[in-house]
Amino acid sequence: MPRILLIIAVVMLTVYCVVEVAQSRGYKVRAMPRWLWAFAVIALPVVGPVSWLILGRPIKDQPQLRRGHRAPDDDEDFLRGLR
Repeated sequence: MPRILLIIAVVMLTVYCVVEVAQSRGYKVRAMPRWLWAFAVIALPVVGPVSWLILGRPIKDQPQLRRGHRAPDDDEDFLRGLR
């Protein structure tokens, strides 16, 4: 019985990671191209999904102000257009 539960857990983890790889944007994936991550997740039963979760997942989007963009109320041209 424990062996069956372990197999089910590995299959569920693999399916979850395959779906996540497929839904991620290609330019946000880290370390390798998205197609190579999909191959690794499918071909390497435990190592592939765990590697994806640790090394390949895209980092969450940061707010625009942290990426160097200015807020609209800091832009003088924008404020002039409101008058």
